[in-house]
Amino acid sequence: MKTLVIGTGGREHALALALSRDAQVTEVHAAPGNPGIAAFAPVHEVDPMDGTAVAALATELGVDLVVVGPEAPLVAGVADAVREVGIACFGPTAAAAQLEGSKAFAKQVMAAAEVPTAMARVCETAEQVVEALDTFGAPYVVKDDALAAGKGVVVTDDRQEAIDHAAQCGTVVIEEFLDGPEVSLFAITDGETVLPLQPAQDFKRALDDDEGPNTGGMGAYTPLPWAPDDLVAEVCRRVLVPTVQEMARRGTPFSGLLYAGLALTGRGVRVIEFNARFGDPETQSILALLRTPLSALLHGAATGSLGDVGLPQWAAESSVTVVMSSAGYPATSSSGDVITGIDAANAIDGVDVIHAGTAEVDGQVVTAGGRVLAVTATGTDLTQARERAYSGIAEISYDGAQHRTDIARAAAGSGA
Repeated sequence: MKTLVIGTGGREHALALALSRDAQVTEVHAAPGNPGIAAFAPVHEVDPMDGTAVAALATELGVDLVVVGPEAPLVAGVADAVREVGIACFGPTAAAAQLEGSKAFAKQVMAAAEVPTAMARVCETAEQVVEALDTFGAPYVVKDDALAAGKGVVVTDDRQEAIDHAAQCGTVVIEEFLDGPEVSLFAITDGETVLPLQPAQDFKRALDDDEGPNTGGMGAYTPLPWAPDDLVAEVCRRVLVPTVQEMARRGTPFSGLLYAGLALTGRGVRVIEFNARFGDPETQSILALLRTPLSALLHGAATGSLGDVGLPQWAAESSVTVVMSSAGYPATSSSGDVITGIDAANAIDGVDVIHAGTAEVDGQVVTAGGRVLAVTATGTDLTQARERAYSGIAEISYDGAQHRTDIARAAAGSGA
């Protein structure tokens, strides 16, 4: 099978790497790709938002499967354009991708499917915002209705900060705050069959001990030694399957990757948000332990034959991912800083250095802003995986590098 991965970030590097190690895959291509992917696969220039151009490249390369990584191209209909030229594509249609593209739409779907989620109000005026904030109280949860590259959500005790964020967004969704630990659960679906992946937990705050501003994610780990044994079954029954069925009932069947961000509250599982694609940095940890051929899952979803694949199988190990970001992230972001030590980190047993915000300049890998690298490590348990990941971090250097030191620390200490 020949595959083409669309995108430039860590998610796309992790997907391309897993496909390159898949015995069923003969070629992996990426567009536009990044320096990490270029080390093992051809990369091609293309605008990932241009469906016609992506479809033309897929046709030229003669690929059997296109994997659209980022959310913005999915919402823009890139997967639709690929399918129109007769090539299988992993990723929802533009209409189905509105599950991520509009938080108000996602709330409507959840209400119709009776999926447990936070109480919420959709606000379009300053007056509506103030009323909703006063109704739900602090901590205030304010979400930009549209895509915002992981930066559209503010959770704060500062009422004025919540008001200011809402004013920058246009339409917003204001929700009640959900207490309890958060869990990420991905599922692959062809619109009928729903196959859950292994749950993971990510760390959104920039600093240790969940301090600092919200980010796109500073690290992740899997499995979760503290999670209820029936968590995956419950989420499938109450969240994933009803949502897929509701999307089909609406005439916009969802195929691809359905991500449910969950809060395990004192009142039970609640959905925080849906995404319509693999997300960073959980993808890196999850794919590191996947033993079922990734191509079989993705192609099965893209062709409506996922029911023939069977439940995903996993290594009896643990995986930890630690993100290294650029100076000033997330408030500001530096770029152009030369990165050293990637090869030394990759040489550590069980470690893969996944590129996210990198570029190549004059033969050197440099930072390209934001989250720069995700050092992912596997081990017999979370303790060993953490040790390997942080050993990899210690090998890598660039000006302004920052990372959290506590990824999976509490879970490892629980005896996983």
